Amino acid sequence: VLSNGITVLTRSNFNSPSVVISGYFNAGAILDTDEKLGLADFVTSALMRGTKKRTFDKIYNDLEAVGASLGFNSGIHRSGFHGRSLSEDLPLLLSLLSESLTQPAFPKAEIEKLRSQILTGLAIRAQDTSDMASMLFDEILFKDHPYARPEDGHPETIKRITRDDLVKFQRENYGPREMVVVIVGAVKPEEVIRQVKRALGGWQVKGQKAAPELPPLKSLKKTVSKHHRIAGKSQSDLVIGTNGPKRKDAEFMSALIGNSILGQFGMMGRIGDVVREKSGLAYYAGSSLNAGIGPGSWEVSAGVNPKNVKKASELIVTELKRFVNEGVTGDELADVQANFIGRLPLSLESNGGVANALLNIERHDLGLDYYHRYEGLVRGVTGDSVLSAARKFIDPDKLVIASAGA
Repeated sequence: VLSNGITVLTRSNFNSPSVVISGYFNAGAILDTDEKLGLADFVTSALMRGTKKRTFDKIYNDLEAVGASLGFNSGIHRSGFHGRSLSEDLPLLLSLLSESLTQPAFPKAEIEKLRSQILTGLAIRAQDTSDMASMLFDEILFKDHPYARPEDGHPETIKRITRDDLVKFQRENYGPREMVVVIVGAVKPEEVIRQVKRALGGWQVKGQKAAPELPPLKSLKKTVSKHHRIAGKSQSDLVIGTNGPKRKDAEFMSALIGNSILGQFGMMGRIGDVVREKSGLAYYAGSSLNAGIGPGSWEVSAGVNPKNVKKASELIVTELKRFVNEGVTGDELADVQANFIGRLPLSLESNGGVANALLNIERHDLGLDYYHRYEGLVRGVTGDSVLSAARKFIDPDKLVIASAGA
């Protein structure tokens, strides 16, 4: 941990001459106001449009000249970055990262180009049945909570954002406190620390804002069903679900394995088998567990013919009832446990995979020995613990059923 609060995680891998850099900092969409929703995302998208030292063209010419890449993204709580290069070009990546974070220029012409691109993206989103069903689901499930809002904002909020807003947001919310930098590849740990110190060790921000506390989430009292109409669509998308565990909850691993059985493993688990394979009602169907710092979601998604929305919804709810009433079989559990354990080494074969693993450990405070304990955590899940997690979070009589399409 550097003196200014930046945590550096690194692992050497000299099997290839490349490095991956990844990380995050506390400046996400939770800091946006409703009037200027999308501001955090706008700022991260603008960071590499020019700095006080390099123009937009200069930044990308410098990266292209050495075959390197660097980019930023935003989330609810944090914004992140990811890049790769040959190990000899790591100083360039760190220099660009530092300039982008600490000295963005927000050139007016580039900002207006970016605004047009964002607005085009939002216009495309408005015609995407999957995106709109997901947005509607979040609006209902997380009513009156920051998670109900789309991180990229709305056309009217993006139009309100000025260059001064971008400058002010970066100045007030960007800083080294709780920032994490991960570097994996053909470089020694001591050299990584030295280079990160040189690039970012002097970054100091007095009065860096702390993230606001999350308000409590109101639980569902009954099933709420809503449809967002988009004319002329040949497909409707469905999202059905409820709240799920936080990443740090004791039930997380049991819920994660249960979710794989429900709608991921093989041909999208039980949901895919019943709704798609046997009934032929969906183009795709599966489930997902979204768990992070705050309240998560446990949801089933499907793409269907508009005429089959009701039938598919009923089948999914029936399958959720079976899941919470009967639990999972011993064979299903053993298959998914073997899959979880078997695919872990594959996920750690690349520099990017190791960087993601290190970020996962740090982001959720899992402990540096987490992947040594991982097999035991997976094998420790039982049929009873899966059933208990399912019953804790899924009430088939209190669901959000969101759809979008014709």
